[in-house]
Formats: sequence, structure tokens, C-alpha cells
Amino acid sequence: MKAVVLTDYGDVDKLELRDVPEPKAGSGQIKVRVVGASINPIDWKLRSGTARARMPLELPAVLGRDASGEVVEVGQGVSAFLVGARVAGLVMGAYAEYVVAGEEAWAEVPAKLDLADAAAIPLVALTGSQLIDAVGPRAGDTVLVTGAVGGVGRAAVFTAKARGAKVWAGVRGNQRGEAEKLGVDGVVALDVADDLARLPRLDALADTVGGETTQRLLDRLKSGGTVGSVVGEPPGAKDRGLVVRAFMAHPDRKRLTELIAAVADGKLTIPIAKRMPLAEIRDAQRLAEKGAGGKVILRL
Repeated sequence: MKAVVLTDYGDVDKLELRDVPEPKAGSGQIKVRVVGASINPIDWKLRSGTARARMPLELPAVLGRDASGEVVEVGQGVSAFLVGARVAGLVMGAYAEYVVAGEEAWAEVPAKLDLADAAAIPLVALTGSQLIDAVGPRAGDTVLVTGAVGGVGRAAVFTAKARGAKVWAGVRGNQRGEAEKLGVDGVVALDVADDLARLPRLDALADTVGGETTQRLLDRLKSGGTVGSVVGEPPGAKDRGLVVRAFMAHPDRKRLTELIAAVADGKLTIPIAKRMPLAEIRDAQRLAEKGAGGKVILRL
């Protein structure tokens, strides 16, 4: 089968389209003929080697965490899917014609949702939703979601609202109009100093940004408040008496099914900036890394 292989750590020239052995479904796994994959920041961090310490690769390696397609083989013990099912999942090695992963990694895709575009959903939607799990807001709590118009942020906003929290969207000043479309209780421009004064005291911070932006926000949290982060533990947060919960996304079939249904029904939007063929992976990763304004989908 054809797959994009990372031959060494470095720039996009280390990505090559090659013939590699086709995988088989083992016990508890399904094999999917991929029609769509999407590019996430972890992909270029793995490619460049900046994520090497926490996620080392055995090179050559096939990258890609998001895949969508049709089930072509079902392993022993699998009961959730049949051959022919339309699915999307959080996997490893999605830049390929076929991918294999455990049934817990996958969820069905409704017929009304474009199957290739469904590849935009798994990693960002699960990350944002599980970020709110980490924060654990109760109904009525005030939660700020940073990077709220990104894919992870949108899923976090969606999940926090569903739990009855009062949600504020933290964005750049030029994203204010887009953030107001999310139906949040308030919008704050995190790159405008005077805007921060508008923030109420926070019960929780759901952080997708990190760095200096997050440091400026720690003082806005109530004593004993919670910081959930997908970009690592904020320095000094625990010293302020805050509860800190940093995590990485994990497969969850039930949750992914709910999130895909929300996208299909128009309740959650994961913006897609461009669709490109797998063979153009170098240009596609370069575009995504530069900032495409939405997910870049690889079509197979």
C-alpha cells in the first residue's frame, strides 16, 4: 500500500510517499481503507523532533493521528463494527491507504457527513472535550477557554456549555467576531491588555495556548481553582494554590460518537481550511504549520 513515511527528523523533505506492507487486523482491531486523514500540530512536532522526548519514534515511521474511511476487515472479538461501516478514529499511522486500530479508537460517521471531512474531528474534538473532563466544571461555574476558535477550543466550549458552565472564549483581538458566534457568555481578547480587566473571577481555565498568555491569566482564577492544559503544566500554577491537570487525549468511542454526531447536526463546527491529495503531503504540512485557519484534510 502507499503511505507517507518519515525517513528522519527534520523538515517536510523528510516525508516520502512509499510502498509499505499492508497491515492486518488483529484481535480487537478493525482495518480501515482510509479516505481522509488530517494534519495536527503533533504531526509536525513529531516530524521535526521537537516532541521526541515525550513521543519518540522508531524511524522510518508513518505519521497521522486522524483517519476516516470504510471498514474492510474486522478482528476477532470486535462487536461494534461490521465490514462496510463508515468510521473515523484517533489512530497512529493515518497517512496511509489502510490503517489498523482497536475498536475503541473508532466511531461511526453518519451518512450526512462527508466521510473524508470526518477526519478533521477525532483528535481535536476528543482533546477539547477531555480537557473539560480534566477541568471538571459544575453547572454555573465560570470557565475560560483559551484558543476558543481553534478545533480543540471549539470542542472545549461545546462540552463546557453542555455541562451548564458559564463559558468565556479567550481569543486574539482579530478573532473576536468569530468567537461571538460560539454562543458563549463572554469573549475576551487575550492580546489586548485592557480586555483582561473585563474577565470575571474564574473557577477554571481550560488552556490550549500556554506560554505568556496563560501566565497572565493565572491571577484571574479563584483560590483553589482548576487549570486544565493540553500544552503542559503552567509554571507557578501550583504555587498559587491552583489545581493543575495536564493531559493528552485518549481514544473514547462513546465520546467520539457523540462529537461526530454534533458535527453532523451542525451543533459543533471544526473548520476545514483546505483539502489536498496525500501525495502533496509536504505542501499540506507546510501550510498547516504556517497556520491555515482550519484543518488541512488529506484525501486518499
